[in-house]
Amino acid sequence: MGFGQGLSGLNAAAQELDVIGNNIANAGTVGFKSSSVVFSDVYANSQVGLGVKLAAVNQRFTVGSITNTGNQLDLAIDGMKGLFRVEDPNGNILYTRNGQFFADEKNFIVNAQGQRLTGFGLIGDDMAPLQVPLGNLPPSATTDIATMTNLNANANIVYEQGDTIGLVYASSDGGTTWNQYRYRMDSASGAILSWSNADGSPATLADGNYNFANDASGTGSVGPFTVAGNAVAPADTAAIKSVGETDGIVARPFSTTDANSYTHSLPLTAYDSLGNSHQFIQYFVKRESDAGQTAWDVYYAMDGNVINPTAPHQMRFSESGQLVSGQQNTLNITNVGGLTAPAADLELAFDYDKSTSFSGAFSYTFTPSGYPTGEYAGISIGTDGAVIASYTNGEMRTTGYVALANFNNLNGLKPSGDNAWVETGASGQPIVGRPGTNGLASIKGQAVEDSNVDLSQELVRMIIAQRFYQANAQTIKTQDQIVQNLISMR
Repeated sequence: MGFGQGLSGLNAAAQELDVIGNNIANAGTVGFKSSSVVFSDVYANSQVGLGVKLAAVNQRFTVGSITNTGNQLDLAIDGMKGLFRVEDPNGNILYTRNGQFFADEKNFIVNAQGQRLTGFGLIGDDMAPLQVPLGNLPPSATTDIATMTNLNANANIVYEQGDTIGLVYASSDGGTTWNQYRYRMDSASGAILSWSNADGSPATLADGNYNFANDASGTGSVGPFTVAGNAVAPADTAAIKSVGETDGIVARPFSTTDANSYTHSLPLTAYDSLGNSHQFIQYFVKRESDAGQTAWDVYYAMDGNVINPTAPHQMRFSESGQLVSGQQNTLNITNVGGLTAPAADLELAFDYDKSTSFSGAFSYTFTPSGYPTGEYAGISIGTDGAVIASYTNGEMRTTGYVALANFNNLNGLKPSGDNAWVETGASGQPIVGRPGTNGLASIKGQAVEDSNVDLSQELVRMIIAQRFYQANAQTIKTQDQIVQNLISMR
């Protein structure tokens, strides 16, 4: 037995203790991956070995625990497959699991070493350093308004100016006092479409004729009527015949200031090309049934000005409450409600396709496009690596995607310091993609991945390595005693 075997054992034990010590020292390093040693024996021509040597130091790429930090640009890779791809100031590409990033003076997303986080743009697979999109978001004019409503089928009808109303009179006491009733008749078929009470003053019998003043607001007429035959009882209304014109015009024209001239209203905010806000209101007015269909008119007003007041949009619903006509409408608005140059004219497209007219309360949801100018408010990064900027106007915009890389042989990567690696021939070419694709892990924002060092395990390994070192030291000591004995034999 020579000193060589013992010395090799001492060296091997010392190297293992170095690795263990490095693991323990980096137990608090974000994204650090612990290492372990691999030993092999030294080749010898004889059966008696020549000792031990360090074959390799392998890193364990298991996932560390994830800790929330609250920092906007901190990132954690939630899975084993994936490394952040960063670019140093010289253009060299490195890979790391340390997701402690921030924005530098040029708004690039960088780590403490000044290495820029790389990613994809919105289109294509080209990669470049990612930047925080500071600055205002330009305004966008409202162009589309998707409105889904339920218009109450049992709502009262609002008669519009110009509706023709028929009048009929019936004795209320079998004598000389009469009540007035109002009906609407289909001019084509002659069918009575609806009945309603109409307030009227009593009419009195004079020489067999009744003169009744129509009280309908608007241009009414006075028409005499007679009783055919003898005096009638309340049930004999059919015997009453109107003589002369008894049509009236109901004066209930639509007005934004007259709540009785519309059934429902739906306000929203519209924006012009400069980001100015405007109050836009849709007014829904129930009309007489039209050919067996429930009829609604829609008026529009912007900043108090009615748009096309004589040509409301018409919506018609079937007996089952489904919209059968009037699903879309388009308004062209020029200088309405304060829209003056240089703001562009508005063209609003309305979509009522999902609207209904069932019995029940008026309900609605609407989704208008457009928004005012927005100031940059912050940034977040989604699990898919999307870099999302948020603005004070409530808008959010995806500006790019973080890139992750994986290798067929992670242990083939070469450590380059600062908790980073570079690719080698042994690692193979990187497999790069967006998080969550191509088998890559996902990302958790405002968090970091802790070191995967298991301190308890490292302390146990340290004890074993220490005994290994002591044992090899004892081997050398024993060899030395043998040599001393040989010398003393002289």
